[in-house]
Amino acid sequence: MESEVAQQVDADLVAKQIYESNYISRDLSWMQFNYRVLDQAKHIDRSIFDRMKFLSITASNLDEFCTIRLGSLYNYLDYSKERYDYSGLREEPFRNCLMDEVHKFVGEQCDYFIKKLKPLFEKNNFSIADYPALSAEDKARVDLYFQRTIYPMLTPMLFDNYHTFPVLKNNRLLFGVVTKATQDQQNQLRVSFIQVPSNIPRFFEILNKDNSISFVSVEDIIRNNIQHLFRNIEIVSVNLFRINRNGDFTLEESEDIESNFLEELKRKLQTRRSGRVVRLDVEENPDPWMMRMLKIQWDLDDQNIFIIPKGAMVDFTGITQIVNHTEFKSKRFQPMTPVKPVSFPEQGNRDLFEVLKERDILLHHPYNSMEPVLELLEKAANDPYVLSIKITIYRLAKESRISAALLKAAENGKHVSVLFEVKARFDEENNLREAQKLQKAGCFVIYGVSSLKTHTKLLLIVRNEPDRVYRYVHLSSGNYNETTARFYTDLGLLSTTETYAHDVSEFFNVITGHSHPNSYINLITSPSDMRKQLISMVQSEAENSRKGLQSGIVIKLNSIQDKELIDVLYDASQAGVPIKLIVRGICCVRPGRKGVSENIEVISVIGEFLEHSRIYYFHNEGNPKVYIGSADAMVRSFDRRIESLFILEQEMLRKQAMNILDFNLRDNVNSYTMQEDGSYRIREQNGEPLFNMHKEFYTVSKEVIQEANLF
Repeated sequence: MESEVAQQVDADLVAKQIYESNYISRDLSWMQFNYRVLDQAKHIDRSIFDRMKFLSITASNLDEFCTIRLGSLYNYLDYSKERYDYSGLREEPFRNCLMDEVHKFVGEQCDYFIKKLKPLFEKNNFSIADYPALSAEDKARVDLYFQRTIYPMLTPMLFDNYHTFPVLKNNRLLFGVVTKATQDQQNQLRVSFIQVPSNIPRFFEILNKDNSISFVSVEDIIRNNIQHLFRNIEIVSVNLFRINRNGDFTLEESEDIESNFLEELKRKLQTRRSGRVVRLDVEENPDPWMMRMLKIQWDLDDQNIFIIPKGAMVDFTGITQIVNHTEFKSKRFQPMTPVKPVSFPEQGNRDLFEVLKERDILLHHPYNSMEPVLELLEKAANDPYVLSIKITIYRLAKESRISAALLKAAENGKHVSVLFEVKARFDEENNLREAQKLQKAGCFVIYGVSSLKTHTKLLLIVRNEPDRVYRYVHLSSGNYNETTARFYTDLGLLSTTETYAHDVSEFFNVITGHSHPNSYINLITSPSDMRKQLISMVQSEAENSRKGLQSGIVIKLNSIQDKELIDVLYDASQAGVPIKLIVRGICCVRPGRKGVSENIEVISVIGEFLEHSRIYYFHNEGNPKVYIGSADAMVRSFDRRIESLFILEQEMLRKQAMNILDFNLRDNVNSYTMQEDGSYRIREQNGEPLFNMHKEFYTVSKEVIQEANLF
């Protein structure tokens, strides 16, 4: 009893310390973000399939969080290195606090799935069927599938005094089967591990006579046929579990980028597969003998172990098979058909090269299609006037049209330069493979820039036309990925304006060669001066406010965490500058604190589309400065990444970006308001008509844009 009281006192002290800090913990803020995603699964106006989609997204998000952020924390814990969270907590107290939050979240995931989602399955014409409840006929079909497909793929891996502990794969369903030999008089227990193959569907599908579908999970099939793998052996227990390993690593700089760096990357990717276990999900009532053994083997305690209750699932990402089933396509969210950009000419079917000579075009995805960018690149690959193509690639779609166009351009004798960021997290292997394919085709490929990660998104096409050489550029907040462009909101600028062309050409010389230009005309870049310039613009707004001039800042991004910028925003707030932050995910700013941030408002927009745009707006005495680009306000973005933000020169395009910010601020369907304590509340409508920006952007007109005014 005394220990429980002491633990509660400690928890209260930790909570007090967290609240008293003027900064929100990055990791605790991320947990709040994933709660907002889980909240999307609770919207009863969505179909069961869209609700399950969001549940699956929360599970995938949490896997990445544990692999990287929790993994990073263990890099300090395991090697006794000091680390202070923004709340001021040291490593171990913060780990306890964070793991408590993760436990609560996993509990809420499971509880909602069991109590709210599963009861809706039958009325939506499907079920997740238990093997024992199947008819004799269906059991026979399932067993035949096991014998012919699953059984030959399974490999029990014994661990005992004569067999070493196997390396079990990350994010894979695993069975721990505790056994003993029937002739063993000492009743010695042994455990065998079985990895469920990842290249077979999670569910076996049975079409019933009433046209409903029964989904039988692969783990249920294996569990009920496990005896085929253990002949003449007593099976004591069968335990399903799954692990997250530490996948956080850094790469050392190397002079020989073509060999040492790439070899080190391959080695690091191997370590991700065998990194220390940071999280273990296991079905309820696991074998205590096996659990003691796993705790010792992986140096775990109860904080690392998550008991998944009966009726839930180990790994909710598997339900995407049900969500994406063709039978249910009509019941899932279907985006509207993209509309023409407001800056595009009225006349259709005009040559894009000619259009861009007369105007810049700002694309707002997914409301505007990515097709103009793809069309421009594919046209350039075959155009006899095009001399060269340069591009930065961070993530590609499968069967990428971007990659295909670059290959075609190289085949047609164009000079093609590709900076392929092979350090893009979780896309390292795919990017390395694609980069080597392009290199073999004759492209000049750069595998990133030393220890920096190239996150900027730029395209440069040089075309020698009859009158002169033109440079066509594309600058973007999003990846060159035509798949994600259909459900990520991003901004991209197509232009032949010389100021942009000059800056992009200079920037390519920096990231592919050895150049240090003194300044750019329209670009702000990192790691050189992005933080410094953003701070200067915030300070300018504060100075205007102190002079009694109108001021204002609106910033839309994925995450804000950089303390230096946050401190300057706090100073501007105290100077009277109204500051509106639209932050999808991590927000370390504590809004509405007396004497610190009374004039800072933070909202988060979470809905059918993933908000991925970055827009920085500064009032500038009525002559707004509006930047868009690839960079969030993170320490990594300012110090460890190559990023770019670019100012919008044309009034029409500035207004378009301001209208985007305005719609974000007006949204009362997908919006959450951040509280001083770091929690979020669904934005109240207060009698206002519904305003869902994810629908309103499809109807934007030039007239609406011209009226955009943030202050």
